[in-house]
Amino acid sequence: MATACFKGKVILITGASSGIGAGTAKHFAALGAKLALIARNEAKLNEIAADCRAAGAEDVFVSPHDLGIAEECVKAVENTVSHFGGLDVFVNSAGILVNGDTATGSLEDYDRCMNINTRSAFILSQAVIPHLIKTKGNMVHISSVCGLRAFPGVLAYSMSKAAVDQLVRTCALELAAQGVRVNAVNPGVIVTEIHKNAGMNDVAYAAFLEKGKRTHALGRVGTVEEVAHAVAFLASNESAFITGATLPIDGGRNIMSV
Repeated sequence: MATACFKGKVILITGASSGIGAGTAKHFAALGAKLALIARNEAKLNEIAADCRAAGAEDVFVSPHDLGIAEECVKAVENTVSHFGGLDVFVNSAGILVNGDTATGSLEDYDRCMNINTRSAFILSQAVIPHLIKTKGNMVHISSVCGLRAFPGVLAYSMSKAAVDQLVRTCALELAAQGVRVNAVNPGVIVTEIHKNAGMNDVAYAAFLEKGKRTHALGRVGTVEEVAHAVAFLASNESAFITGATLPIDGGRNIMSV
């Protein structure tokens, strides 16, 4: 992909302080984009911003927000547009993993997961639509293989990502006539801190990654960079005839029987 693809383009990325969001920000930076980095942790955002500037971003705007609060979602978009004067791409990477099954999962965990992963996705999407219509821009949501197929023990997370996938499909239909595309990537196991943040210790995580060699058809788990490249493809003119897609970036995990 040519660097010129995103030269001068304004890209808002949520969940940009770590994991896939941070990796995607750095990749877009190397492609010359203007970036708005959104997350709660301002110190981490500033670290990622420095990396993005070093990688070649044209401009980097840091705006810390708690996206579990509806008003903060709206402010994140308003602040971005105020700073840059417009918006071309919205990348929604903010999300949490919550463990728990149907029989024993707590309502508190369910609400927390749905609030961050799904409610904020709706509020943010609604807030960016007027700006993306002006630029004929696009959205890319970071969903999960858990949105495509069922796995035991992560009910709320799976429900939240399936809902995001349906948001993508519906929004894509609603905005197609106005030239706005809406897509998602659905990663399999990617090496980030999300599982540890959900309570998995180092020993269990190492075993989980080892198991991933058997549960992913390609014999390994994925990297943040591999997801970031797919996000950039969906956000670029190279995917101009793609909308409403939920693209697995999962080494074949969603078609495996184990």
